[in-house]
Amino acid sequence: MATNTKDPNAAIGLEGGPSVAATRRAMLGEFWYYFRQNRGAVVGLVVFVLIVATAIFAPLLAPYNPSTQIRGALLIPPVWQEGGRWEFILGTDAVGRDILSRLLYGARFSLFIGLVVVTLSVTVGVVIGLIAGYFRGAVDTIIMRLMDIILAFPSLLLALVLVAVLGPGLLNAMIAIALVLQPHFVRLTRAAVMAEKSRDYVTAARVAGAGNLRLMFKTILPNCTAPLIVQATLSFSTAILDAAALGFLGMGAQPPTPEWGTMLAEAREFILRAWWVVTFPGLSILVTVLAINLMGDGLRDALDPKLKRS
Repeated sequence: MATNTKDPNAAIGLEGGPSVAATRRAMLGEFWYYFRQNRGAVVGLVVFVLIVATAIFAPLLAPYNPSTQIRGALLIPPVWQEGGRWEFILGTDAVGRDILSRLLYGARFSLFIGLVVVTLSVTVGVVIGLIAGYFRGAVDTIIMRLMDIILAFPSLLLALVLVAVLGPGLLNAMIAIALVLQPHFVRLTRAAVMAEKSRDYVTAARVAGAGNLRLMFKTILPNCTAPLIVQATLSFSTAILDAAALGFLGMGAQPPTPEWGTMLAEAREFILRAWWVVTFPGLSILVTVLAINLMGDGLRDALDPKLKRS
């Protein structure tokens, strides 16, 4: 008689209930089912994936180096307009740089800014929110009053003040935007921790001898991720917009960096006689932010249990 060489744990997973892998597949399937019900979110996801792909493969797709100045090709219009050339599909700017190449490389900067800002904001905001929601008392009061002070100022104005103190530059702009966006994650995390702290599974873990750090990061935090994911997605688009605004005001990325806000700032004086140098960077910001916001709306629909039941 043949012996059974299968892993006993796998057998338990098959006989005693679904395995971990099957449970995860079921959860992903449920998530995708609710996400795809929002057609706008699916369109936003497709557009965002295309933008990420163009940013990754920008060195292969861009016909020119974004900083290369071609002296004999100043303010060339797009190819479909009279005077356009096929070697400059979207035209050139006032110093002969290819618009298409700068837009492709600008996607890299915008996505990098969003990723760094959201990472900093989520990391710091979640830790502070966990501390405030778990320990409460005077610690909670001090932290939340500081967050209220930050939220009392318009985000862009506060970012401008911080950049003015730190000095103009892309790195300082990212730090300033991360500090401005951080209170949203603190408040979300605190509210979620306060709701989860009184649940039975937290009480059971505390009775079993789990320490504060384990309760905070291993027990409570994994059950607070849904609203944080949605907020992180929306903050991603806010970071791109704020970075473009700072670049436009000369406080963010500095020329000749091919960042979309900086490109808009450099093209202001040519807005009437060379519409393409302003229109294409502005459209890039619009499409990227709109796609991310549509994705965030779909994530909210897929992750919010109340919306699922409705």
